[in-house]
Amino acid sequence: MADRREKYDDPEEALRSAMEDAQANMWTALPATVTAVDLVAQTISAQPNVKGSQSKPDGSSESISMPMLVDVPICWPRAGGFAVTLPIKAGDEVLIVFASRAIDGWWQSGGEQEPVESRMHDLSDGFAIFAPTSQAKKLTNVQNDGIEIRLEDRSAFWKLDENGDIYSTFGTMFLTGDIVQVGNQTITGNTAQTGKIEATNDVKASTISLKNHGHFAFDNVTPLTGKPIP
Repeated sequence: MADRREKYDDPEEALRSAMEDAQANMWTALPATVTAVDLVAQTISAQPNVKGSQSKPDGSSESISMPMLVDVPICWPRAGGFAVTLPIKAGDEVLIVFASRAIDGWWQSGGEQEPVESRMHDLSDGFAIFAPTSQAKKLTNVQNDGIEIRLEDRSAFWKLDENGDIYSTFGTMFLTGDIVQVGNQTITGNTAQTGKIEATNDVKASTISLKNHGHFAFDNVTPLTGKPIP
């Protein structure tokens, strides 16, 4: 069926039609699903999750899948010498944001570069931002009183709440390097130590001082020694 706008001469309708055609070729952002990850180049390939429309010879249109987006740079949260990385995997949801000009020169060399082509808002100039979430993959048990770094199911997390307190639950913690703590520490579970422990102050176990305790003979009456000797 022919487009009804072809049947009459209306300058306003013709202008509107031209603007719609121009907008149809201007890409701004699309949700997509990751299909492949290259952590050496730090790019992904992704399939857009919104279908496109293609005109048929009879004037009608059909819904089609958008082309695969390849070599899309990953946007890590990064500034001031610090960076946050994520273990991106195929199947993750992502928002692809398209640059208004060709990014090839900048992507290759960084800094200020001439655009290699005059294309604008093109599907080949996307950036991958993680991660908007569809209702099918939304997080559960989201907390509203602090910031968390968590597994998706929240079986392990680090949380800094509004009072400045830190809460966490995790499997095994592996640390390399020194730990300096100012303040008290309360441990309710067991602690296993393979290296030596040094304390400049006293250590107590069930109110018994390691620094000031004495020793008695087997009758528990006769003093055997005095305080421990350094």
